[in-house]
Amino acid sequence: MKTENENIILQKAKAFAIRCVKLHQYLQKDKKEYCLSNQMIRSGTSIGANAKEAIRAQSLSDFRSKLYISLKEASETEYWLELLRDTEYLTTEQAANMLDDCIELIKIITSILKSTEKQA
Repeated sequence: MKTENENIILQKAKAFAIRCVKLHQYLQKDKKEYCLSNQMIRSGTSIGANAKEAIRAQSLSDFRSKLYISLKEASETEYWLELLRDTEYLTTEQAANMLDDCIELIKIITSILKSTEKQA
């Protein structure tokens, strides 16, 4: 088993969560936007939290369950980022990088889940 420092999903999810925290601070301080940014930070930081829980899963089904939650949170975060862009709290350029990273997390988690289907 890889250590947590070698685990790509944990590394990328944590880096993404840090960016979500900084975006949340920017939106609240500079844009005075509270509702959407609160939703975005909850789901954006939950991606890594659930992936971290999956590492300590008690079984393969528990592992997959936690990762499915992580995938759902990533999809929700994608929605909030799109909404922030479409309501012009973020420019297209500001949102693009975050959305790219979010979509990358979705792809990685989906790939992990597909590979574990073979083990089930």
